[in-house]
Formats: sequence, structure tokens, C-alpha cells
Amino acid sequence: MIIDKMAEEGQASSESKEFTELDWITLKNDLNTQQIQKVETSTSKFYRKFQENPFVPIGCGLTTMALVYGLYSFSTGKRGRSQSMMRLRVVAQGFTVAALMMGIAKTSMS
Repeated sequence: MIIDKMAEEGQASSESKEFTELDWITLKNDLNTQQIQKVETSTSKFYRKFQENPFVPIGCGLTTMALVYGLYSFSTGKRGRSQSMMRLRVVAQGFTVAALMMGIAKTSMS
């Protein structure tokens, strides 16, 4: 009798394990179908990210413009303008990094 009771408990525990595994599989399938339905294009992702933290793309744009104009000034021989644009580029990069850090801090607090 004791052996039968232990065997029944063993079967019950294995059945409950199968049930939890089935639950995980069902949950995983449900999550995959939700992720597939939520496909996002690169344009919509950019607009969503821009609305969340607009200072990062602005800082990237300023950095790029300062770099391009600074290299153009260097190639045309305007050394003073080139030097000031490279300094502006460093400031714009600092602004972009600060905006990234503030965005990360804002996201982690919410």
C-alpha cells in the first residue's frame, strides 16, 4: 500500500510537471504571436524614438553638420573656421552623450 501511494504521488508530480511545461509552451507561443503582430518599420521606430528623446537625434545632426563643415573648411584652407567647427563638434558630441544618459536615467526611473 505504501508503495502504491508513493507511486501515485510520483505520477501526480510528473503530471504536474508536464502541465507546467505545457503552460510554458503555450505562453511562449502566445508571446511569439504577439511579437509577430507588432512589427515596426524603421521609419516608425525613428519617429517613436524621436518622440521619446528628441535631443539625441538633434545632437547627432549637429555633430554631423559640424564635422562636415569643419572638414570642408579644412580642405578649402580656412584653418580658423575648421578649428572652431572641430570644437563645436566636440561640444555637440558631449551634448549627445548627455542626452543619451538623461534618456537612460528617465527610462530606468519609469
